[in-house]
Amino acid sequence: MADLNIPNLNIKTEKYIFKNKLNLRRKSKKRLFIEAFFLFFLSVLLVYINYLIPNKNLLLQNLPSTFNKCFLLLIDLFSYLYEIVLVVFIFVSSLTALILMIGSFYRLFKISKRKSKQIVYK
Repeated sequence: MADLNIPNLNIKTEKYIFKNKLNLRRKSKKRLFIEAFFLFFLSVLLVYINYLIPNKNLLLQNLPSTFNKCFLLLIDLFSYLYEIVLVVFIFVSSLTALILMIGSFYRLFKISKRKSKQIVYK
């Protein structure tokens, strides 16, 4: 009976489990300024990289046709993959059938060459 653990149903569940684990300290002005500077620097870098890309308008105009071509290539890929799997299955099944035939002929040969031993019962 001492090993029996009965749960205490009078314990109320805590509403805010992580309430005491939150970091309630505020960031200093220096740290906020540094983070703002890094955010601004990254945004300027992304705008500059975007500026360096040539023919942006042409790329955006050709986007639907590019998706269409990609979809057609994906369908072709799956059809070719189906054919490759069929060819591999043909080779594996032919090899397996050949091995099974050789094994059956070998057993028939062993059975026909076996000398019958006469068992003498006393």
